[in-house]
Amino acid sequence: MEELKNRGKKREGRHKDTWDPFQLNPIGAEKEQKRTCFRVAQYLVAVFVGLAVLTSAVVAKGSLLVLSTLSSPYSLRSPKEKQFYMLMLVFCLVCPNFLVFLKSLWKCAFKSFVQPNMRTMSFIFVIECLVSLGTSILVLVVMPQFDVLTNLFISGGVCIISAILQIVYRLQSENWKIIFPLCSLILTIAGYCLLGIDYYARVDSYVDRQSSDCFSYIGLGIFSSILVSLCWWENPLQATNRMQSTLSELDGFRDFVFVISSVLRIVVIGAVYLFYHVLIADTIEWNNFKLQDEGDWQILQIGLVLLFLQAFCSAACHWFGVVACKIHAVRMSFALPVCSTGPAVLLLGIVLFLTLGQELDGEKTESIPAFCESLQFLSHKNTTPVVLLEVTRSICRTSLNSYYLQWPFSMLLLEGVCIWAGFVTCTYYVWKIKVQRIERTSQLFVRRLYESAFIDLSLLLNTKMKVARAATQENQDEMQRCVIYLCATMWHETYDEMLKILTSMFRFDRYRGDPKEEHRDLFDFENHIFVDDAFMTEKETGKRLVNSYVEDLVQVVIEVYRVFTNKEPDDVSIIEAPYGGRLMFVLPEGNMLYIHLKDKSLIRNKKRWSQIMYMYYLLGWKGYVTRNPQKIIRQNNICRDSIISIDGESFLLPQHASDDKRLYVSDDNTYILALDGDTDFQPKAVVLLVDRLRMYDNVGAACGRIHPTGMGPMVWYQKFEYAVGHWLQKTAEHVFGSVLCSPGCFSLFRGSALMDDNVLKRYTTTSTRASEYVQYDQGEDRWLCTLLLQQGWRVEYNAASDAYTNSPQEFKEFYNQRRRWGPSTLANTLDLLNSGSDTVKRNTSISRLYIFYQMFTVGASILGPASVTLMVAGAFQFVFNIAGYIAIIIASVPPVFYIILCFLTKANTQITIAGIMSVLYAFLMTASFFSIIGDMVVQETFVTPTGLFLISMAIMYLVTALLHPEEFGNIVYGLMYFICIPSGYLLLAIYSLVNMNNVSWGTRESNKAGEEVKKNQNIMCDKNCRICCWDMKIQVTQETEHLLIQQITGQSLQQAPPLLMANYEETQKTEAKMDTATKEDTTKGAALVVEKPSTHYESSSSSSSDGSVGKQSISRSSSDEDEDEEDHDFYTDENEVTEELPASEWVSRVKEVFLKKLTYANMKRNLQEQIRYALRNKDQEDICEDLVLILTDALNLALMGVGPEDVLTDIQLDELRFALNKQARQFLKSSQMKTLEKRVGRAIEKTLTAPQVQKLEEAEHDFWEKLIERYLMPIVDTKEHKDMVTKELKSLRNKAVFLYFIINVLWVVATFFLQLIGNDVLSIKIPKQYPDGSLKNDTEPLKVEPLSLMFLLSFAVLLLIQFLAMLYHRVYTLIHVVSYRSTEKDYRPRDDDDEEEVGINLSTIISNELVATGDDP
Repeated sequence: MEELKNRGKKREGRHKDTWDPFQLNPIGAEKEQKRTCFRVAQYLVAVFVGLAVLTSAVVAKGSLLVLSTLSSPYSLRSPKEKQFYMLMLVFCLVCPNFLVFLKSLWKCAFKSFVQPNMRTMSFIFVIECLVSLGTSILVLVVMPQFDVLTNLFISGGVCIISAILQIVYRLQSENWKIIFPLCSLILTIAGYCLLGIDYYARVDSYVDRQSSDCFSYIGLGIFSSILVSLCWWENPLQATNRMQSTLSELDGFRDFVFVISSVLRIVVIGAVYLFYHVLIADTIEWNNFKLQDEGDWQILQIGLVLLFLQAFCSAACHWFGVVACKIHAVRMSFALPVCSTGPAVLLLGIVLFLTLGQELDGEKTESIPAFCESLQFLSHKNTTPVVLLEVTRSICRTSLNSYYLQWPFSMLLLEGVCIWAGFVTCTYYVWKIKVQRIERTSQLFVRRLYESAFIDLSLLLNTKMKVARAATQENQDEMQRCVIYLCATMWHETYDEMLKILTSMFRFDRYRGDPKEEHRDLFDFENHIFVDDAFMTEKETGKRLVNSYVEDLVQVVIEVYRVFTNKEPDDVSIIEAPYGGRLMFVLPEGNMLYIHLKDKSLIRNKKRWSQIMYMYYLLGWKGYVTRNPQKIIRQNNICRDSIISIDGESFLLPQHASDDKRLYVSDDNTYILALDGDTDFQPKAVVLLVDRLRMYDNVGAACGRIHPTGMGPMVWYQKFEYAVGHWLQKTAEHVFGSVLCSPGCFSLFRGSALMDDNVLKRYTTTSTRASEYVQYDQGEDRWLCTLLLQQGWRVEYNAASDAYTNSPQEFKEFYNQRRRWGPSTLANTLDLLNSGSDTVKRNTSISRLYIFYQMFTVGASILGPASVTLMVAGAFQFVFNIAGYIAIIIASVPPVFYIILCFLTKANTQITIAGIMSVLYAFLMTASFFSIIGDMVVQETFVTPTGLFLISMAIMYLVTALLHPEEFGNIVYGLMYFICIPSGYLLLAIYSLVNMNNVSWGTRESNKAGEEVKKNQNIMCDKNCRICCWDMKIQVTQETEHLLIQQITGQSLQQAPPLLMANYEETQKTEAKMDTATKEDTTKGAALVVEKPSTHYESSSSSSSDGSVGKQSISRSSSDEDEDEEDHDFYTDENEVTEELPASEWVSRVKEVFLKKLTYANMKRNLQEQIRYALRNKDQEDICEDLVLILTDALNLALMGVGPEDVLTDIQLDELRFALNKQARQFLKSSQMKTLEKRVGRAIEKTLTAPQVQKLEEAEHDFWEKLIERYLMPIVDTKEHKDMVTKELKSLRNKAVFLYFIINVLWVVATFFLQLIGNDVLSIKIPKQYPDGSLKNDTEPLKVEPLSLMFLLSFAVLLLIQFLAMLYHRVYTLIHVVSYRSTEKDYRPRDDDDEEEVGINLSTIISNELVATGDDP
């Protein structure tokens, strides 16, 4: 209700100034708010992860301590049990090395392999062997000799080397922080000293018959701890400049090193085990490894449980620790739980002892020594818990069991405190570590390997030290600044569709804020919109003007600007360009919006050529300019080269602000966001895609989750289709290899990837052969991704990056869209598979297994029509209870009929028939669905291949939808998708193949047709005449009729308008030159149009901006175009070259629209908002509102006689400017705020500034001319070439249809003969089961033909693989979303403290232009 009142007050304020106060308020224009549910979920996830880290670390550490206690020579277990538990302890050390071996071997085999440096590799091997030696000695030799408390404390000493290196290299950001590693070293040494004192007291007081051999084990334990501490030598060194070349070199072949080093570590572990326990201790009896009785199985059970807990929980602790860092919960969910592991294990042991101690039912004693003596009598009782007994027995080996002195026990506790405090102070930097929003594991941790025996210490010591570097030193761990170019391509979008993309761009401008200010995401951006087919020729006047689509776009920009700022666009520039024109806007926060208007007579239209246009402009030209500013020749006159925003004011600068920033941004950090003209997205979606490209250098593109919008059954079908495609197929591609298609409606591309060899250059290839028309022009997005993959780049999918785009709502539009997509998808996939061996070598993300996976999916898609036919046959069999082979014959008739129909009829007829058949198939599928359910009820079991498949599919999709809670509603459309399977996978496949020779766009054709009707609505007479072998076409419009009336009434022809006179004279000349080879071409803009020979004019971009030379429009008439596309199979008339009249005509028309800013109503609102923005500081609120009232009164007084919609003249503007400045100076002087005079003056000037008309710089103008000449000249094909390509397309169509037909027929025929032979002869018998699992012995088993069962199982395996990939992908998507929410921008009112004015005037610009640079001669 409050929101309604606020909108009402704003409307009342507008209504005072104009009779048209109503405005649009597009959805999503309001500021994004942090949702409370996401905040709560973020904290819950952090708490869960923290508890998981603590729990897994405690269990892993506790399990290791229990195993070392059970295998101790002093335990009460038998030698056979000790030997077995010692073997489990060995496996605990082997497990993490084995996991690293598998992961590294996979990467070397299927990802990348770099030839290692033998010297570096040998050094690493020595270190790894020493670490493994120390770990083996400490765990397998030393720890079994000590009690459980000593083992808990002694492992903390493995931080010695790390503390020493921190002291030596002074890695502290502040000098006083060196006290932390110093304290760590002192406390660790003190802990070892206290350990020696404690054992000396034990030996001296004969605690548990402790011998003096313990001192040798203490020394061995200290030595082994020092060896273990070598494990993390890399962490301090990577934080310094030492050995940077070695470490960088190591990163290249680290996987291969880990393959060898993990094997060496396992060998060392086995060697230490055998050497000590066979040669020295002689405790191994090989026969004891045989399991002989029930007691041995109990030993095996206890040992395997402890092994599993230790191995699994240590790996889980490591993984959850990584997750905690990635979700920005380093302190709460990582550092605190890991540091608390040791105290938590001690506390847990005490709690368990106190709660379960009564189960040790020995003699009740009053002293601890007596209690420990009683434990000897419990060793042979089966009722006593083994673990509790042995842990208690181990504690009894401490000084608590002394009859003489028990105070040395405090030495043990003090030792634990010292060592624990030692490694906490050594890893103090973990508590202050700064983590970017999302980072790779290699950026968080130095080593991939973790030490399961010291999981808590391993995590802390392995966390990468991030030391601040000098500005001149590159730090890969720091977030790099990037530049994003938002590039939207438009083709006949509606008003509402334009409103979506403009609202999204304005939202992104608000998210980024002022480009002069730093943003936490470290990015700058520009908006570019490329409008295809933006111009038309006005038939009445012959002027070349922007068409209705551009007019709508301009109105949308003005309307959205009003919604976001409550005022008109501040800075508008209109520029003539060789390709047509350009509109330039400064968005409310100071970022830029460019609208490029393409004239198809000057430059190629369609989406691919628009993409080439902006890629060459943004990556090629702008990259060249920023790197070579001295080579750009400035014009003598100072023009408006660029615009930035300062305090709400725009100033002229030699270069655009983002271009200056581009100078310090590499091509790797230059991104292009490809958009469609109807895409709707939030800033979060873009930032999440940027994260993917920032995190991995080999990612060339990333796409988001595309949501189709609209209403109707076709949209419902597409909602579920898109959902399944993203939930399962795209996630599987992302996880197992690389995404094959990044849709052009919302995808982020890396600049260096697009600029790579064989990518952008090859993307400019003009289609000349039939296969190229299919692959290049029908699915340009997929072809671009194919080029990236073949060059070694990876394409990723981010499920949290949501974008919304309009989908076809009509059956015909949907079929035409998929008619383009289907053949293009198949062509590009086959191209990738054909180059599979080379792609595998170049692309580390694509393996041979992934190629096999894609081959399997392609095979399944090719067999789609046959599979659907067999499914329909099964439906016939279920519904009508007929034989299987007869059902196959009946089901095969409609597809064959439709194939023949497609070859004989036009496209519209084909689609109409497909729609009718789709409805009939839907009824059949519905009946089949209920028949399957009824059959399971009759059979009293669902354990059949069909039943199991149907139920498993339903459960899988339901679980998948539950894991996508915000998209769960899409599951409702699953039934619509199911009944439309024959239409989508059978009829559509046939339609796409048979019409493969039609390579026209196929969508948004209705807009074009409407435009033709609009153009021809004034035609009074349309006749084709043949006079003396001359073909003539005469059209008489209303204007022509008036001209003839004037001639009939005797008026002189010289009194006609000049334009009509010129057209009449030109017509007379044309008639004199006609010959028999004349084609049907019309002279647009003439009232009397006479056909003449067709002449192809190559447009000269250099003359397109010359306003002194008039041009004549020449194009083919479209009045004879057939409505069906197959009449012009491969070529449409859109690419015909047209020469235009002077472009200044469209400039003046567009300028008139923006001049409405200077009306009374708009100026009043603009002035108020400009003043409020200029004086936006909190301490200026009172004076701001007073000044607004005074200036508003001055404006009302000065424009008292002006209407609300009247545009002010230059004289009126000058008078108003003088009056407003005078009132402002007087008020500020009386208020003693003269320091604000410049700022207020700029606000007034900005209010009264009219849109400016500019020209391109000579250098950029020359660039566009050369680019058009080289790559983008409108295509003019000869009739011979068109005929040749048409013939090739039909030949390609026939081959594809034949191949598809043969493959599918073979599959259907094989199934048919299996059905014909009968299930009794050749079938797989499956016994029927009740739901509870019991068999039905009294019924005949189910008989299934092996071919159908094999296909069903293969499809089920494919879905299962995709489902598992989806689970994996969802986990990491959750991590990314939580990490983003923790760094999400909070929209707060800005409180600028600018007291000093920063002014830039024209003289400053001139002086800056004359400043000599170091590059000048």
